[in-house]
Amino acid sequence: MLIKVFGSAIHGVAAQTITIEVNVDTGGIGYHLVGLADSAIKESSYRISAALKNVGYKIPGKKITINMAPADLRKEGAAYDLSIAIGILAASDQILAENIQDYIIMGELSLDGTLQPIRGVLPIAIQAREEGFKGIILPKQNTREAAIVNNLEVYEAENIKEVIDFFNEGKPLHRVTIDTRKEFQEKVNDFPFDFSEVKGQETAKRAMEVAAAGGHNIILIGPPGSGKTMLAKRVPSILPPLSLKEALETTKIHSVAGKMGAVTSLMTVRPFRAPHHTISDVALVGGGGYPQPGEISLAHNGVLFLDEMPEFKRTVLEVMRQPLEDREVTISRARFTVNYPASFMLVASMNPSPSGFFPDDPNNTSTTYEMQRYMNKLSGPLLDRIDIHIEVQKVEFEQLAEKRKGEKSEEIRKRVLIAREIQRERYKDLKISYNAQIGPREIEKFCELDEVSFNLIKLAMEKLNLSARAYDRILKVARTIADLEESENILSQHVSEAIQYRSLDREFWNA
Repeated sequence: MLIKVFGSAIHGVAAQTITIEVNVDTGGIGYHLVGLADSAIKESSYRISAALKNVGYKIPGKKITINMAPADLRKEGAAYDLSIAIGILAASDQILAENIQDYIIMGELSLDGTLQPIRGVLPIAIQAREEGFKGIILPKQNTREAAIVNNLEVYEAENIKEVIDFFNEGKPLHRVTIDTRKEFQEKVNDFPFDFSEVKGQETAKRAMEVAAAGGHNIILIGPPGSGKTMLAKRVPSILPPLSLKEALETTKIHSVAGKMGAVTSLMTVRPFRAPHHTISDVALVGGGGYPQPGEISLAHNGVLFLDEMPEFKRTVLEVMRQPLEDREVTISRARFTVNYPASFMLVASMNPSPSGFFPDDPNNTSTTYEMQRYMNKLSGPLLDRIDIHIEVQKVEFEQLAEKRKGEKSEEIRKRVLIAREIQRERYKDLKISYNAQIGPREIEKFCELDEVSFNLIKLAMEKLNLSARAYDRILKVARTIADLEESENILSQHVSEAIQYRSLDREFWNA
């Protein structure tokens, strides 16, 4: 008897429905699995056999042929265990299967029949709804994630026996429902850190506000213990809240990477990713034998923080150049190409020298040469994509002992939201959302300078030894500063402040 069961395969951050055809034939004995399946799927026969035996069923001693169509698409992972097991039972007449084709069935089996969670549930649920399936049956740990997709019945199961009884005896499975908008609104402002906790560093806080308002990449340069990491961790609290569309995009990526918890259904705050400096280039941008999203994609619509940036391997940093420009990463293999979104705000930090205290080294162990060699670990093309360079000074004792709290993230965020709304209105006819995304054509149109501002930036280019690449960056940052002050025109004070945010373009930096 031939039975068709439906599962799903992940390709990038999208899903494709897989038809699992199970044919049980009395003419011989054997177990044949075809359809470009990986080792984990081929090993499923052992898991399925033990699981079925432990719940009172068995794999029949007949010729079993299983085809996973489309046959030219590679399938991987143990998520098809439940689909194949139910297909074998139905094809061998051990259970009824009248409405089995109305559901996507996915789950990994333990030897005792319990179901283990799988990856990529959100894109699978979205695809199931688009193709008109009535519902989806999943392990209990995955159902909250799938339930954010409306117009799709989501059922949870802890054991394969519950799924068997659902089809064979009509015993109902527990249906999971979630009010997506309510859950999203309840947690959209749930942040663990706040800018009011940062003592001193008013200049750095202002630079962070400008960076958030325009979506600019920023690098913090200062000695150890000056608060660089503390400032970076609080950036998500002043960024605009995720829209529901952005939340779904971000959740899909984390779902594919297997980063969603059992109690989490939807990413409600912008992600903050801080990989260690020993990370490989593949782990950062994504890839591998079976491509998975990297840290830059996990930071999509959020913040990627690179602490002590010069300590990262140069090859790792250089692979970020194209994603920073295109806001997506393309991973090519011989048989296929995968695109992952990677629109993130880069926040980096670094010490000014190997000792960390140049030019104010109390032990006088750093030299100008050592500082320059340390700085040369960062290439010009990479720094070219970082709009704001800000020096973070050591915090004095009087500031640390100050009892008064600083300005809350909520207040800073209000100003950022006003600036972002101005930018959204300005670029409504373009495929641009904020100032960091504008190119030379938009700069010429939207960043016009009066005579005073023009002479100021000309003087800065000559006197401060600013590079040619700094010109566009200064104009974009000045446009953001003007938006924060709700000024239609860029004024000299806006240009002056933007010039201060180009520390690394000066000859010998601040020596």
